[in-house]
This record gives sequence, structure tokens and C-alpha cells, in this order.
Amino acid sequence: MKKLVSTLNMEKTEWLKYRKQGIGGSDAGAVCGFNPYRTALQVYQDKTTNETEEIDNEAMRQGREFEDYVARRFTEATGKKVRRANAMFYDEENPFMLADVDRMVVGENAGLECKTASPYMADKWKDGRIPLSYQIQCFHYMSVCNTKAWYIAVLIYGRDFKFYRLERDEKMLADLVKIEKDFWENHVLKRVLPSPDGSKLADSVIAEYFKRSIDKTIPLNGFNEKLERRQELAEIMAEMETEKKRIEQELKLYLGEAELAENEKYRVSWKAVDSQRIDEKRLKAEKPEVYAEYQKTIHSRRLTVKAA
Repeated sequence: MKKLVSTLNMEKTEWLKYRKQGIGGSDAGAVCGFNPYRTALQVYQDKTTNETEEIDNEAMRQGREFEDYVARRFTEATGKKVRRANAMFYDEENPFMLADVDRMVVGENAGLECKTASPYMADKWKDGRIPLSYQIQCFHYMSVCNTKAWYIAVLIYGRDFKFYRLERDEKMLADLVKIEKDFWENHVLKRVLPSPDGSKLADSVIAEYFKRSIDKTIPLNGFNEKLERRQELAEIMAEMETEKKRIEQELKLYLGEAELAENEKYRVSWKAVDSQRIDEKRLKAEKPEVYAEYQKTIHSRRLTVKAA
């Protein structure tokens, strides 16, 4: 482990620039495909562009504000003192692996990751479970900081406080380094997009990279089996959607004029809902100048697949 830069009093935009120099702990889960909120494609986009978009929201702000509290609760619960590192570190053998850790444990070769969670996410931490993306984050820090263990503490708002200790696992660390190295060297450095994962997030990144099209036809090689499978899936999904609709229609017939039906397992409602929408056809006919003023063009690309 070696210090890349001091983060004491560092501006957020400057911190974001340093993060672009490698893979951080919060990137690791996405690179491995286990982060439900971020994809490897998004990490790639972040590392290969000059933009330092400062994404923030209320949940992220509360997470930062409660970090000190979580660290104090950890000390109270365990008797272990912790300290801020105030630095971004890198692995000397794998310089692309970065670590900006929450706390280091005093007198022990270990660190601490502080988390907060909504009560709605409490089941993710039930019975000793730790979300996989967070486990990978801790193992990433163990690798960079060469520690024997890493603690993770979570405050579940208004409900609970938990902490866990993750022990060093050499095989896990070797696999993680291999995955991150492949991502960094064969994708980020070579500017090759990683494979998509089928998520909506991946859709948005691909659309951002290839906004425009040109009048060009290329050979379609290596996709016949996948396109056949796509057709099979489309037919299965259509059958499933029809079956789902049929069940819903049977429920509506059963309810009739009643709004609710319930038993020990389910509660079904079919209530009247009023919603207001703009009558675009009428607006365009009666006030074409207003319709034109508020009309906007949205550029997108439509994928269609047809049998030859």
C-alpha cells in the first residue's frame, strides 16, 4: 500500500479526478457484476471520459453525514478505536487499484467500512448477510491496504445497528485482482466497451456512446444463435404476458363492482382512478402554434430484428 494523495480538505471535484486514475472500492462490485445500482459499463464510461459529474442525492448525503455516527457506534459496540486515513492509497503491484477508506482500526491490521440502510433494505442484512457488492468492496480494500481483515458496520435507520468482520481470503483476493486487472487493461486502457449485462443502466450507457447512426450496412456475423434465442424468448414472454392478463381478467370478473378482495395471503384491489392528460389531438387542431411551441424532438435509435 502506498499513498497516492492526501484527501484532507480536498475539493470534491479534485477527488473525483483522482478516482479516474483507477478502480476504487465502490467500483469493484460493479466491475464484478454484483452492484444492483451500477454497471461495469458505467464504470468504464467514468474512467474513460474527462467529465467529473458530481452525482449527489439525499440518500448519499445522509450516508456521509452518518458516517461519523456509525464509526462511533462501532467503537462503542466493540471497544476498538478507529481513525481517519485522510488519504487515497494504491496497490504498488497493481497501481490501478485505489482505496479511499472510511476508517482504519487502531492497533489492528484492519479497516472499517461504514454503511447506512433504509429499513426497507433491512432484509439484505438479515441473519448475518452482507450485500455482495459491499463484501467485494471490503475485499478490494484488504487487497490494496494489505490487511488481515475488514469490518463493515451498518446503521439501519431507526431500527438497528450491526457490524461484521470479513477475514482475508487469498483465493477471493486473487480472483478479484484478476477481474479488476482484466477490466482495467483490456477495457479501460484499450478503450474497449465491456460486455453488457442486460440492465436498463447498460442500455442508457450504450445509447449515450452511439447516439448517431450513419447510412451504412455491415455483415451480421456470429449472431444467428443469439437471435434465434431472442425469438424464442420473445415468444415465451408473449405467452407469459397473455397468461398474466388472463388471470387479471378473471380477477376483475370475480371482483365485479367490489373494490377489494382479500384472504390470508393476498389483497387485490380494483379501484377507479381519475387522471388528467393533455388531449394532444385537440390541442394540435385548435391551437397549432401552442402545440408547435412546446413540441420537442427526442433523438433515439430503434433496434428492430426481422427474419431475412
